[in-house]
Amino acid sequence: MAEGGFLVESLNMIIFLYGADTFRSRQKLNEIIEHYKKVHKNGLNLRFWDLEEKNLRDLKDETQTISMFDEKKLSVLRNASANKKFQEEFLENQRYFLNSKDIFLFLEEKKPESNQFFKFLGKKEKVQEFKPLDGIKLKTWVKKEFEKYGAKVEPAALEKLIEFVGNDLWQMENEIEKLVNFKKRTGVIKEEDVEILVKSKIETAIFDTIDAVAQRDKKRAIELIHKHLENGDSPLYLLSMINFQFRNLLMIKDLIEKGRPYYTFPKITKLHPFVIKKSYSQAARFNLPELKKIYRRIFQADLDIKTGKLEPQTALDLFVAAI
Repeated sequence: MAEGGFLVESLNMIIFLYGADTFRSRQKLNEIIEHYKKVHKNGLNLRFWDLEEKNLRDLKDETQTISMFDEKKLSVLRNASANKKFQEEFLENQRYFLNSKDIFLFLEEKKPESNQFFKFLGKKEKVQEFKPLDGIKLKTWVKKEFEKYGAKVEPAALEKLIEFVGNDLWQMENEIEKLVNFKKRTGVIKEEDVEILVKSKIETAIFDTIDAVAQRDKKRAIELIHKHLENGDSPLYLLSMINFQFRNLLMIKDLIEKGRPYYTFPKITKLHPFVIKKSYSQAARFNLPELKKIYRRIFQADLDIKTGKLEPQTALDLFVAAI
């Protein structure tokens, strides 16, 4: 399942995007959606499905509905890995999907288990895995992002930025934009600029917000979120950091429930020891179903903000209130 480049074409298709690097998978998803909207300008046949809550009959009923514009539908399908019944029914009805004129895009936020369903998806031409970037690949990606803005960055500044942020591309994109805007009139981005403007991920105050959420202290959590916004933090950046920490909590909780020794956590998760320590204590306040539910709500808040359905602060407030 190698990475590759593709856009929505005129033919029917099944698309499969997956991997831990949700920034680049979301970029690819947005690229596909934008291309679809250019071809089908009314956009009324674009649908998002959470398969943890829906079944195959719902999907078939929706796609079999005749469109007044006689155009193909694009269905974005998340969390197929959480619904074994859907997987079985899909394989039984695979001819329907293969013969459909519509587009079915499956999105998974980690590498799914190797079973018959995902082996079937993996054999399709439109498959792309998004592994977390590291080493030279991460450095190359960051350099290209600066180049998109027409900005120049010293090698030492680039190294320091990667040291602070790591491979969380959601935060990285926000920090790059911040640095570019800061140096717009003054030239090359230097190491001291990174020291001044970029907070190390392990020092971020987001832990306080997560602690408040974990303690079910909604009033404090909302106050902290508003403080972030008042300090000029982007709502989507803030949501990405909340997403990052709850993804960590899911990993840590999963390892705890599997009985893995604590000393193995750094090697398995690739997280900083400080992040593991904080996440370990926070994970004790949740069970796995709760964490998965919260993770889905983060995705919904992100979608509501990006589609303009809700104002950023309202979406974040509703996210906290629903926990």
